[in-house]
Amino acid sequence: MFNPLTLMLRNPLFLIAVLLFAILLGVGKVAKAQSQPNILWIVSEDNSPLIGAYGDSFATTPHIDKLAREGVLYQNAFASAPVCAPARSTLITGMYGNSMGTENMRSTYPIPSFIKFFPRYLREAGYYTSNNAKKDYNTVDQPEAWDESGNMATYKNRKSGQPFFAVFNLEVSHESSLHQPIDRLKHDPEKVPIPPYHPRTPELKHDWAQYYDKVEAMDAQVGKLLQELEEAGLAESTIVFYYSDHGGVLGRSKRFMYESGLYIPLIIRFPKQYEDLAPGKPNSRTDRIVTFVDFAPTVLSLAGVPAPAHIQGKAFLGQQQVAPREYAYAFRGRMDERFDLVRSVRDKKYRYIRNYMPHKVYAQHISYLWQAPSMRSWETAYRAGQLNETQSRFWEPKPTEELYDVEADPHNVHNLAGQPQYEEVLERLREANRQWLRESRDVGFIPEPIMIEISKTTTLFEYARSGKYPLEEVIETAELASSRDSRSLMPLIQRFNNKEPAVRYWAATGCTVLGKEAAPAKQALRKLTMDPEASVRIAAAEALYQLGEKERAINVLKDALKSDNVMVRVQALNVLENMNEDATEVLAAVRELIQKNPQDKDYDSRAAEWLISKLGNR
Repeated sequence: MFNPLTLMLRNPLFLIAVLLFAILLGVGKVAKAQSQPNILWIVSEDNSPLIGAYGDSFATTPHIDKLAREGVLYQNAFASAPVCAPARSTLITGMYGNSMGTENMRSTYPIPSFIKFFPRYLREAGYYTSNNAKKDYNTVDQPEAWDESGNMATYKNRKSGQPFFAVFNLEVSHESSLHQPIDRLKHDPEKVPIPPYHPRTPELKHDWAQYYDKVEAMDAQVGKLLQELEEAGLAESTIVFYYSDHGGVLGRSKRFMYESGLYIPLIIRFPKQYEDLAPGKPNSRTDRIVTFVDFAPTVLSLAGVPAPAHIQGKAFLGQQQVAPREYAYAFRGRMDERFDLVRSVRDKKYRYIRNYMPHKVYAQHISYLWQAPSMRSWETAYRAGQLNETQSRFWEPKPTEELYDVEADPHNVHNLAGQPQYEEVLERLREANRQWLRESRDVGFIPEPIMIEISKTTTLFEYARSGKYPLEEVIETAELASSRDSRSLMPLIQRFNNKEPAVRYWAATGCTVLGKEAAPAKQALRKLTMDPEASVRIAAAEALYQLGEKERAINVLKDALKSDNVMVRVQALNVLENMNEDATEVLAAVRELIQKNPQDKDYDSRAAEWLISKLGNR
């Protein structure tokens, strides 16, 4: 009988060939393992680039500065939204929040089943995925994306030799770190740099200094994580990302569509064996524009895992990287208990902002934001008439469009929109914004009370692509509504009878924006207060109130407070909040709303409690 073993023993050349094949096979496996780098994300919360490596000489950030010397610093990195949950929804999916319906703060609207949290693709490719510990993805969770997620999650629990993708979220610099003043500070309040839009009140100086202390503490945590990586013998096989989840954290930064809310630090360190993946040598900088929508496909590209076709972002590193993007896009919807709608486009020199609700002041009262002593002191100084024009602007209605030269004006205080010499730039970025809204099938223009109803039967993403969403007509109406141009009144009135409720909503909102100039719409607005959609009725009531029809408006709002739809109640409370003394007529209904759910801390309760407080508990 033929025996292969006998043949091997009798033929030394055959034996050598087999051994060489085995060795080569083993080398191939090692090479494959090495081709998949470990990837570590260190994510700090709520901080702009207040970092030495970014030129902030007041900051104390030795560990991040060292990381920058060892890696590549990105000069044009941006969050997709200026607040955590909507920004994180984009990070974890590679999809724009305003495309999926995840742009409104702390909402849990479902997304299509084919949109997976991207660590799942890594996990399926053999990576160990760990998240320590924050999720906050603004949609229904997908726990299967992680091998482990929690306060004890770490790459150290993986199998021997298994590549990992690990996330560590550092919360010490979070906004809440300013809610209680610290007596002894490391950074001097009298020397702390303060942006020109903030007055130097004692509270603002203290909060700024305290925040620099928190950034220093965050930097120490970054250093500890990097040291642990070194001690584990993994520094030479791990690509390290350090970045912030958005800008922040004092008033007019987090939640707001300026550089202070969207511009983030991003430093990536590549070990020697992966230096061919780096966009530059250690201690270099790149001005390439990158944004959160690009992070998921970039990590997949570095790991050699193909990005799914539906992902809207594009890789900026690895084999799948594409040509640099021209623009970074950003979105803002409802922030906690306050409605707003803003979009922004940024190139390497200019930031364009489009305010679709310009009648609303920037500084709408948000209970969580107002816990900072600095915020309350800023408002007090404004009410006392102690501020200059730049410092006062935050407390007043918004312009329709804003344009800033961020190189010359990093704090975004000199609005260039309307200046003839910038008309070409303004039109280019305005059109870039419109194109993005179309491409992303932006669902943020649907009133949130209607979003709730739609999401009961389908996802907002799929609804926008079903043929039922007249996006072009909705956006066109929103642009007319926010234009502040009295010539738009008649086209808006003509849309009161449109079959699409979002169009009727924006048409009515446009009358509120026009104020007294919308008087010819009175009779048509009265009819809209009987519209089948509550969000349209409320928008019509708001416009009528400004035109002197107080009783009709208040009756509509009082009825809205009884709705089972929480966002109908929040929308009504937003309108009542601006009625001042006239809102006392509905205080009984507002108190009843709170009494029904005394433990409820939902956004309607927050808005209701503030309204009662504002009116002096009458």
